[in-house]
Order: sequence, then structure tokens, then C-alpha cells
Amino acid sequence: MSKITGEEEIENEELYEHFKYTAHSGQEPLRVDKFLMNFIENATRNKIQQAAKSGNVLVNDIAVKSSYKVKGDDVVRVVLSYPPHENLLVAEDLPVDIVYEDDDVIVVNKVAGMVVHPGHGNYSGTLVNGLIHHIENLPKNSNERPGLVHRIDKDTSGLLVVAKTEHAMAHLSKQFFDRTTERRYLAIVWGNVNEDTGTIEGNVGRSLKNRLQMAIFPEGDLGKHAVTHYKVIERFSYVTLIECKLETGRTHQIRAHCKFIGHTLFNDERYGGNLVLKGTTFTKYKQFVDNCFKVLPRQALHAKTLGFTHPTTGKFMQFDSDLPEDMQLCLEKWRKYTVNQQD
Repeated sequence: MSKITGEEEIENEELYEHFKYTAHSGQEPLRVDKFLMNFIENATRNKIQQAAKSGNVLVNDIAVKSSYKVKGDDVVRVVLSYPPHENLLVAEDLPVDIVYEDDDVIVVNKVAGMVVHPGHGNYSGTLVNGLIHHIENLPKNSNERPGLVHRIDKDTSGLLVVAKTEHAMAHLSKQFFDRTTERRYLAIVWGNVNEDTGTIEGNVGRSLKNRLQMAIFPEGDLGKHAVTHYKVIERFSYVTLIECKLETGRTHQIRAHCKFIGHTLFNDERYGGNLVLKGTTFTKYKQFVDNCFKVLPRQALHAKTLGFTHPTTGKFMQFDSDLPEDMQLCLEKWRKYTVNQQD
């Protein structure tokens, strides 16, 4: 009986990629455990160090110790002996607000707080879990996610289109790539937006200071090209209701673009909008803002309008959704506050 070496055992063991990140070209040398801490939500440094000790942290396909210094363009991967939880999809009977459905597409009005697809720390209760309970054999996109051609953040509410066939998946994906879809959002932002209409341009990419945020890079090669058009809908004392029309669809695009121009989304905790950014120093005012935060306990962003060309009929379809109750209640509070100020 031949002896199996440790090296052969590793080769024979199937490993599954759980995380993969490419360091930007300007990355300053940084320990790989600290580097991964910036990316992986809910991960502890101790767990990452244990993974490295077990040979599960690879840089450029070579196992490294947790003290390895990540440099520009390094490809960092975490591989484990079991598949990612998000690959083990379980159908769940969840309430999903289906606005429209035919043989090719489903249009869903997602509630705030629902994650679109399973990922680290959110393996159940997602929109995808509910969709695969509603319909079997949804086609998978390039990231192996059933039906999804685009997504919106967990705490953003609003409209999404889901593909039911391979043809619909390819057709809709091309529309999003070609920027021929129509996507309009309503957002409450801090401050009085000066211009009634405007356009925000600036590459969106991972922040170099906080990897959980996206940042704007107006010049250079960092990030991806992004354009947001906005117009003011209603002005209040210290916040403004705006409509944002996406020309591109980058991760956190509206949230990062609005912060970039000095108008962070109201109660957007990740970008600092959960602090009192505009207004008076009076305690009564701070209490009022806190009450608004309680009514709207998430970023004030709603995907209100969605338009796309139907993959089979060729007809342009447009869907509109009502502003959810939490945003409506918050706006009512600001309207009353503004009126009372003028009295």
C-alpha cells in the first residue's frame, strides 16, 4: 500500500473558493489578515489567522502566513474544504411582493431589510431564497445567482427585474450593460441641494480608507466610470428630497455620489448619514432628527421606477412603485417641521 504524502492529500482534497479580492495597484504593503478584515464582514482577525495557519489563505495561488504583506495587484483568495453557504441554496416560503410576472420575467418590489442574495452572514431569508420557492430552475447568472440581472442594497427598497429563462437572462443583462434600462430612485439627502438639476460624475471604487464603503475617484484609473443625474423634488429645512436617474449601476453609486457632493443620504449609517449633519444645535432639533431616524431606521433610498425592453415581445415596459411607509412618514415629519419653522 503506497503512502500518501501530505502534499498529495492537499491536491486530492477539493477546495472551494469563498472569497477573492484583487489588491488595487496602489496598495501599500499590508498584512493579509488586516487586508481581509477590511473586506469580509463579520469576520474576526483570529478566524482569518486560523485560516491562514491551515493553508486556506492564498496569494497568487500560493498559501501564505497571516503576516504576509499584500502588495499592489496581488490576488488574495480564501479557499475551504466545503462549498460557500450561498451555493447551498434552500427554497423558503417568504413573502415576496411580485408586481408583474409572465413566462420570461418577474418584477419584484423588494422591502427594506431584505438581502437580495445569500452571502457571508446572510445565508437565508433572502429574496433569492423566496424566488426559488416561487419558481424552480431559475437560470443562473455569471456569479451563479439564480435569476438576478441586477441588485439593490439590503436597506434600499424598490423594484428589481428577475429573469426566468436563459434567453431573458442574456437579453436583460445586455440591456443593463448597454445602459438602455431606466432606473429612477427617490432619496432624502442631508442639506439644501443648491441646483434644481445636476449630474454627478466620478469613478466609483472601494474606499482606500474603509473597505466597506465605496469612494469617488474623480481622476485616474481607480474605480469604475459612474454617472448619476438628479433633480430636486421637494426642499425642507435641512434635508432635500431628490430623484436620481442612474446612467450606470455601480455598487453604492447613489450613496457614494451623494456623499461626494456633500449631501449624504439621510440615516445612511455606513456613510455617516446617521449623524445630524445639518441644522441647529438645539436639543429639541436633535430629538426631532432622532425621531425621524426611528421612523426611518435605514438609508432613505427607494428604487421607484424601472423600465426595460421585454426580452421576447420587444416592448418597452415601465413599472412604478409607491414610496414605502417609512420614507413617507419621515417626509411628513420634515414637512410639519418646515411649516412650523415658517410660522
